Amino acid sequence: MIDDSAPNPTEGASGALFADPPQKPAPAAYRVLARKYRPSRFEDLIGQEPMVRTLSNAFKIGRIHQAYMLTGVRGVGKTTTARILARAFNYEVPARDGHPAIDKPTVHMDEIGVHCQAIMESRHVDVIEMDAASHTSIDDIREIVDSARYKPAMARTKVYIIDEVHMLSKSAFNGLLKTLEEPPEHVKFLFATTEIEKVPVTVRSRCLRFDLRRVETEELVRHLAAICDKEKVEVETDSLALIARASEGSVRDALSLLDQAIAHGAGAPVGIENLRLMLGLADRARVIDLFEAVMKGDIAAALAHLKEQYDAGADPTQVLVDLAHFVHFVTKTKVAPKVVDRGATQVERERGAVFAENLSMSALSRAWQILVRGVEEVKDSPRPLAAADMVLVRLAYAADLPTPEEALRKFVGAPAGGPAPALSRSSSSSAPGPATSLRAAPVLAAAQSAPAPAPDAPPTLAIRNFAELVALAAQKRDIQIKAALERDVRLVRFEPGVFEFALAPGGAPGLAAQFARKLQDWTGQRWMVALSSTEGAPSLIEQAQATENEKRTGLQAHPFVRAALDQFPGAVIVAVRGGEAEAAAPTAAAPEAAADDVAYIDESEEEDL
Repeated sequence: MIDDSAPNPTEGASGALFADPPQKPAPAAYRVLARKYRPSRFEDLIGQEPMVRTLSNAFKIGRIHQAYMLTGVRGVGKTTTARILARAFNYEVPARDGHPAIDKPTVHMDEIGVHCQAIMESRHVDVIEMDAASHTSIDDIREIVDSARYKPAMARTKVYIIDEVHMLSKSAFNGLLKTLEEPPEHVKFLFATTEIEKVPVTVRSRCLRFDLRRVETEELVRHLAAICDKEKVEVETDSLALIARASEGSVRDALSLLDQAIAHGAGAPVGIENLRLMLGLADRARVIDLFEAVMKGDIAAALAHLKEQYDAGADPTQVLVDLAHFVHFVTKTKVAPKVVDRGATQVERERGAVFAENLSMSALSRAWQILVRGVEEVKDSPRPLAAADMVLVRLAYAADLPTPEEALRKFVGAPAGGPAPALSRSSSSSAPGPATSLRAAPVLAAAQSAPAPAPDAPPTLAIRNFAELVALAAQKRDIQIKAALERDVRLVRFEPGVFEFALAPGGAPGLAAQFARKLQDWTGQRWMVALSSTEGAPSLIEQAQATENEKRTGLQAHPFVRAALDQFPGAVIVAVRGGEAEAAAPTAAAPEAAADDVAYIDESEEEDL
């Protein structure tokens, strides 16, 4: 019996007696540049020569570690290096065409081996990649520990690659320690992290650590240029330098920006202006003009430059970041003119050299500090443009501050056009070295301890006793010194030129030095002021308190006052007013006057006072 519902092999999908025409293969999906040009060998890694050299020597002499920790910022090749290592552990090439077989770990992988393609595509059964951000628990680690006991199914070594390992939980780290320290011979661990300080020391100590560095701008520009040649993309050299600076040493970020720039131009050459518009960056020439305006103190021009760049699409925060980068570039040009930054444009080199010659190190240092703090302020501000304006105002006013040399001249009284004492370099010369700073310090110390006599110096003033010193402090309106003399000084000896005292409880040990400076300033003479180990007389406040207590005790013994206190149980004497003689001896003939001189207070009201 024939089933009519079964398709006829000679019929097409439409039921006709002809076969369907062959279908065109679907076009391959586009691969982003960061994946298309991902390194597959150690020779392809850029900027990581120290790590490659260490690993090459280790594989050559057979000192292959059981666990590796790869750390660094994003996009420098941590996961890529882990996959290349996994490929090196399992590199295997069969013998053919007279070439011997290769079946041992090696870093020299000139051709694709048996397991290489599957490892680089993250689909090899014996190379297990795990993202610790989504597998953080002890259960995930327990699966690794259990499966590590079994030998690999196809390759020579079973490799576990754990990305962002710092995100594992504390219990997960603890569960991994034993296996990590004594793994089976066929197991290797490769960890990658951007925050190495969050990885426990117990884990770090069991691993061979490699710190992958940021890629230098010059090397990154060469790498991008080579990729543009392969992709047949026209691009300006300045554009590649701008992309390299914006990526901050990250190869993946640089390739992503290049991908975006190519798409932004729609096949047109990647120009610097379009790239700035795409990234929201400021024109480097405009940034230099802005720097010139603020360093001249021209606030109006500086604010106008910033507004123009903002209207053109530049982010105020990025403008300040670019301004800080240029300050750094000028400073490097000043202190190390022979070190050439190949990532800088010709305009930056020419104008930066002029600024380096005319600006002092103190001015550049102040500008850097203001900009670094200002960037954070602008980031956190709800009005970034206004915050950036205020940073520029602060920077312009700081440009008018005197240099340390000028301040020193004013301090010691040297003429404004004359040379600064003990300083052999002007503000427009190269940066002063440590020796120059050390020569300036004694001059400041000498000026502070013994200022040079001036024509209008005050005449010599004699102080004959301690009471005159307290009165002089009140006359000078130096409240702090007057309070210290009354409260903290227990006088031992005082005569012209000599002041010796002991400290009352709570007195500051540095009072002797303060008194010596004040006495020299006030009298025009040097005084010997010293702390004594003897007890000394009571301080002025202690004497006043003793006198008050004595008055209060004598008054309390008088019959009239005693009767008043008995009349009001719980009352106490808090103050004695009026003349000393009347307060000490009130008479019965004048009880009203005596009562006026005595203040009473009930115990129930004492807490309120």
